[in-house]
Amino acid sequence: MDEIVLSIDGVEVPSRKGQSILDASLEAGIYIPHICSHPDLSSQGECKLCVVEVDGETKLSCRTEVRQGLSVTTKSDHLQHLRVTALELMLAGHPHDCTSCVVYLNCELQAMMQYLGAVHARMRSVHKKNNAVNTRNPIIIRELERCIQCGRCVRACEELRGVGILEYRNRDGESYIGTADDKPFMEADCRFCGACIAVCPTGALRMDTKLSSEAVPCRSECPAHVDIPRYVRFVKEGRYGEAAAVVREKAPLPLSLGYVCSHPCEEVCRREELNRAVSIREIKRFAAENDTRGFWKEHHVKKSPTGKKAAIIGSGAAGLTAAYYLSTAGHDVTIFERLPVAGGMMSTGIPEYRLPRNVVQSEIDVILENGARLVTSRNIETVDELFNEGFDAVLVAVGASVGKKLGFPGAENEQVYSAVDVLRAASLGEKVALGNRVTVLGGGNVAFDAARVCVRLGVEEVNLVCLEPEGGMLADEEEIIQGKEEGINILNSKTTLELETENGNLKGVRVIDVAEFSFGPGGKLDLKTVEGSETLIPSDTVIFAVGQKTDLSDDFGVELTPFGYAQVAEGAFAASREGVFAAGDAVTGTKFVISAIAGGRSAAAEMDQFLGGTGEIDEVLAPVEIPDGKIGILEGFSALRREDVDYIGADERKAGFAEISCGYDECRARDEASRCLQCDLRLNISKTKLWTDYIKT
Repeated sequence: MDEIVLSIDGVEVPSRKGQSILDASLEAGIYIPHICSHPDLSSQGECKLCVVEVDGETKLSCRTEVRQGLSVTTKSDHLQHLRVTALELMLAGHPHDCTSCVVYLNCELQAMMQYLGAVHARMRSVHKKNNAVNTRNPIIIRELERCIQCGRCVRACEELRGVGILEYRNRDGESYIGTADDKPFMEADCRFCGACIAVCPTGALRMDTKLSSEAVPCRSECPAHVDIPRYVRFVKEGRYGEAAAVVREKAPLPLSLGYVCSHPCEEVCRREELNRAVSIREIKRFAAENDTRGFWKEHHVKKSPTGKKAAIIGSGAAGLTAAYYLSTAGHDVTIFERLPVAGGMMSTGIPEYRLPRNVVQSEIDVILENGARLVTSRNIETVDELFNEGFDAVLVAVGASVGKKLGFPGAENEQVYSAVDVLRAASLGEKVALGNRVTVLGGGNVAFDAARVCVRLGVEEVNLVCLEPEGGMLADEEEIIQGKEEGINILNSKTTLELETENGNLKGVRVIDVAEFSFGPGGKLDLKTVEGSETLIPSDTVIFAVGQKTDLSDDFGVELTPFGYAQVAEGAFAASREGVFAAGDAVTGTKFVISAIAGGRSAAAEMDQFLGGTGEIDEVLAPVEIPDGKIGILEGFSALRREDVDYIGADERKAGFAEISCGYDECRARDEASRCLQCDLRLNISKTKLWTDYIKT
C-alpha cells in the first residue's frame, strides 16, 4: 500500500489511501475538534467542528480524503470562530446546568466547551418542544434536552448492531432522534445492547442509575468471574463443549454449579428490567451436561512436576478447586477428608434430590484424574501432622460443618438437632429418630433442605417457623413453592420463646407472633411481638437451621478469629503460620458453592507462588473470539419469555431422593441463551479520546 504524506500544521504526516484528514491527524497525535465523529462509525459531518483549511479552502476534515502533498491548517482565528459558533448553536438547545447531569466531568461536550472556550450565554436559548415524545424505557434513559443530534447513536444502532431502530425525526418543525412512530424501545425491537449509550457524547443516552454500572454486570458479580456472556453465546450457537470449557476456565465444577449455584449473576442481569433475568445457571448446566467429548481437555496443559507437596484438608468445593489448580501447576497434591465420602457439603449437606451424588462424584473423578490424590476417613487434628509427613504447604478448607443452636431453654434436649446433622445423616444413610412431628427453625435454603428431607424420610407433619413474613423469606422462591407443594407448613412472622419439655421429653416449640423486627449494631435482633399470641407447636423433634460454624480449635495450629474461623492476611489467604493457607467457609463463614470455588482458586494461586511457581493459574480452554456485533433485529425480543425448567410432581418428589429438576433440552437452552442482551459487545466499541489525550492540541 502506497503511503500518502500530507502536511498538517507544517508537520509531515503519513496516511493511507481512503483515510480522512481527521483520522490521519488524530492517528498522528494532532488534535482536530470533533464530536459527531467516532472511530468505529462512518463520517457524517453534522457537528461542523472539524473544519480545517485545505490549500486555502475551508473543509470538513472528517469528509475530506487525504491526497499526496496536501497542506492542512487546523488552527486559525477564522476556524476558531466557525467552531465556536457551531458549538454555541448546539448549546442553545442544551440545559445550562451541567452539574445536574450524571455524566458531569465525563462528558465530551463539556470537554469541547473547555477546549474552545464556548459558553451557553451568547446564543439565544432554544426551548425544545418535543417533550411529548415518549422516552420512557427500561434500562436506557433518554433525555432529549441533552441530545445534540450528532447522530452517533443512529449510526451505531445501524452500523455496529444491524438493528437500526433509531432515526432522525421531526415534530412540529423540531428535529430529534427517535424511533419509527415514536415507539418505546421495547416495542421497536431494541436489543438493549447499550451501543447507543457507549457512543453518546453527552448524557442524552445513559444506563438507568438503579442498574449496575459495570459494563458486564453478570461477569463482575460472579465470585469466580466466569465469562458468562461468552459461554451463553456459545450455547446459542450450539457449541456446547466450548461453553462448558469457558466455565472450566474459572471453576472446575461446572456441572455441580449448574445444579446448585446461587446465581448472583442473575440478580444483576439487565434483562430483568424487560421481563425476567436470563436463566444463567440452567444454561451452564446444559452446557456441562452436553460437553460429550470433553472439549476442554484438548486445551488443558498440565505443568511438569515441581517436586513440591501440597496437602488440602477438606474435600468440599474450595478444597477440590485448589487441588485441581495446584496439580495442574505440577505440585504433588493430597486431599484429606475425615468423612468416608468426598465432596464436603455438596455430598453431605445439599440433598441428593437437588444435587445428585453421581454428578459430584464425576467432577471429583476429573480432579483425581488430573493428578490429585484423595484420602478419606482421616481426620487431621493439627497441621503439624502434615508437615511431619513432608508436605511443603497446607490448605485449610474444612468448611463450616457444625450447625449452630440458639440458647433457648430446652435446646440441649437430645431430640434437638442442627440442620447440618440431619442432612449429613440422611446423605450417609444413617438413621435419625425424628418422630412424626418435626419443627424446623429458620427460613433460608438450609431450613427448607432440612424440612424437605424430613418429608422424604416419612415424617407426617413438618412445620417451618420463620421470623420473616411471607415474601421476605431468605430462601429461594422455588424452595418455598416446592416446600409448600410437598406439604410443609410455613409459619411466618414468629419467633421462638422456648422448647418445652416434660419429664425430659421434648413437648413442642413455644412461639409468639412478631409485629416487626430489625437488626441493630453488631447484628443484634430488635423485635416487637404481639401480646397474647403465644402458641405451642407440638413437636417430636426440633431442627435448628440458623447458621453454621467450623470445628477448628486453638490446637489445630493456626490462629483463629473470635468467631472460630481461620485468620488470614488481609486480602490474602495465608494463615498465621508460614506454609499454611485457608479458604472457603473456614475463612468466610457459610457462603455458597461458587464463593468457595472462587476462594479455593485464589488460594491455589497464592500457594503456587509460595511453592516456587508463578501464581499464574489462568487457563484458556475455549476459543477467545471477537463476537459478531451485528446482532440484527429479533422481532418481539423484549417479550421473549424465560424458559423455566420443569420439575417432577410433588408426590413423586416426596417418595424419595430422586433428582427433581428436569433441566433444559437443546431447544430450550438455545432459546434461553438468545434472550441475553450481550452486554459484553460494548467492550468492543472503541473508547473516544478527549483533547487532553493528544500530543498536539
